[in-house]
Amino acid sequence: MQRRRFLGMTAAGVATAALAPVLTACGSEGPVGDKKLKLVAADYGDKPDNSSKKYWNSLARDFESKHSGIKIDVEVYSWTEVDKKVADMVAAGKAPDIAQIGAYADFAAAGKLYSADQLISIPTQADFITPIAKAGEVHRVQYGLPFVSSTRMLFYNQSLFTRAGIGKAPETWEELQAAAVKLKAAGVKIPFGLPLGPEEAPAETMLWMLAGGGGYTDNTGAYTINSDANIKAFAWVRDELVGKGLTGPGDPARTNRQDLFEAFCKGDVGMLHGHPTLMQQAEAAKLKYGTAPLPGIKGKAASTMGVADWIMAFKQNGHREQIGTFLDFVFSKDNHLSFTGQYQLLPVTESASAAMHLDRQYEKLWPFLDQLQNADFYPADKTSWAKVSATIKEKIGSVVQKSGDPAAVLGEIQREAEATELADR
Repeated sequence: MQRRRFLGMTAAGVATAALAPVLTACGSEGPVGDKKLKLVAADYGDKPDNSSKKYWNSLARDFESKHSGIKIDVEVYSWTEVDKKVADMVAAGKAPDIAQIGAYADFAAAGKLYSADQLISIPTQADFITPIAKAGEVHRVQYGLPFVSSTRMLFYNQSLFTRAGIGKAPETWEELQAAAVKLKAAGVKIPFGLPLGPEEAPAETMLWMLAGGGGYTDNTGAYTINSDANIKAFAWVRDELVGKGLTGPGDPARTNRQDLFEAFCKGDVGMLHGHPTLMQQAEAAKLKYGTAPLPGIKGKAASTMGVADWIMAFKQNGHREQIGTFLDFVFSKDNHLSFTGQYQLLPVTESASAAMHLDRQYEKLWPFLDQLQNADFYPADKTSWAKVSATIKEKIGSVVQKSGDPAAVLGEIQREAEATELADR
């Protein structure tokens, strides 16, 4: 719905109203001629002092000082609610101009988003790290702009390794199992942490698939959840880790990531897969830890898992030009590095990544950064992925139980994935 702005006009001024610009009703508050963009973003902080709202408010004021006529209205919500908040806004016909959330594919499939080439400048588009940008494509058109990313590595407790007589981080599954055996013999409560509970199941699942030479999809984007490589990977985890009591007393199907992160920081876990946030938690606990590439079935894994959060622009309010100007500003090298550095995340642009690699204050992030170019990402371009991910959370833990059948369970998930994708089409 559109209307003309007549507020504050005198009778004489009404005569020139036909020359006034047409403004969209939603988001046109402020001085005549101003465009107000609504930005809804996720909070990466864990307390008021480091809330992302501070970053966005500061960035918005800086942007407004350089771009008269564009105002930015910022709303920041926790990760537990931000995706639903945006979905509810869209369903109510009140989409924000910009949303920084966890997924974009459903909105893109519904035709509600601007594509990247409609928004941002060619230099900004070219600056995105290629594999991350491709993860934002639907039918080879980019709708999801990567906002931040991270990769996964093997974390290990150096003190427990020394106590168990382990000289270096394992590079193969055989070495990983041998290290876990030594850790168990040394009295370590959880030699290897395996979070296949609802919080982290899709990520932990993907890490074992990649390390075994498989993955969720093939090069054409088709689901390959029940591939031979994936079945063999989980049969090995069932028999060689869980079956030999090397994942601790708890049931992996009910074990969540954050619980294991906390146990690791208390010194109860010898090894686990982790991302850069675990470094901050371990350092706060004054824990001596090390990181290493993921062990693979016959050597270091060829790739690791990459995770990206997304920023997207909705068409509803018609502010394409102003949104693009703001997003070019968001992804400028210094602004992007400021956000990622603050939260120990990885940049998604080549320029900010290069700057991070030259700054020794980010040295501990360099190994994660080095993996980004070859990382594999969730198939977030598929509208079916949300349902597939939920199915994995529900069922994958059963494959590593004593009577678990990886072929049957992965086959069931594969069939459900194919049916969901067919229905979405």
